[in-house]
Amino acid sequence: MLNKYARALFAAIFTPVAALLVRLKVSPDAVTIIGTLGVAGGALVGYPLGQLFWGTVVITVFVFSDIIDGLMARMTGRTGTWGAFLDSTLDRVGDGAVFAGIVIWFYTGGHNSFIAAMALTCLVLGSIVSYAKARAEGLGMSANVGIAERSDRLVVVLVATGLVGLGIPEAVLAVVLVLLAVASLVTIFQRVGTVRRQALHDSQPAGK
Repeated sequence: MLNKYARALFAAIFTPVAALLVRLKVSPDAVTIIGTLGVAGGALVGYPLGQLFWGTVVITVFVFSDIIDGLMARMTGRTGTWGAFLDSTLDRVGDGAVFAGIVIWFYTGGHNSFIAAMALTCLVLGSIVSYAKARAEGLGMSANVGIAERSDRLVVVLVATGLVGLGIPEAVLAVVLVLLAVASLVTIFQRVGTVRRQALHDSQPAGK
């Protein structure tokens, strides 16, 4: 949903930034790597220290590198398999760091094992959601379906975590994580079903 409606808006906002970085001879790969390091730093340093709001602010700032590097790649004609691979791989690193940071805090200083367990569940299910799509594409099929895509999952958990850092009840984050886990599980089944239909169709004899 966010990919469909918000990406064009943010692309327009960050095009001048991307153009400036191109003029400064910064490579898209460097932006991808720096963005991932920033997200991981905010999540694995800020969250375990209990800085849920400021950790979220840092993560949010660096998350936009995912849009900027793509704009830069198109401006410089450097779109290709390497950039797509690096971007997708480091996206998984950033996402994992966000949920891992939540797990660490709520298992330690946050003293809320339920939230920690649900964050861990979301981390595992989210990795399966991403793997299902990547594996399908590797087999020449598509699995670009589901009610909980990467951007949706990331925005929801960041908003909820940041608000808890501002003082809203932790129960809000717990509910969000439960719903996110359910949505991720549904997305897995949606993608498996989509790939199964394609595989069965491809296996039909010609003329059937």
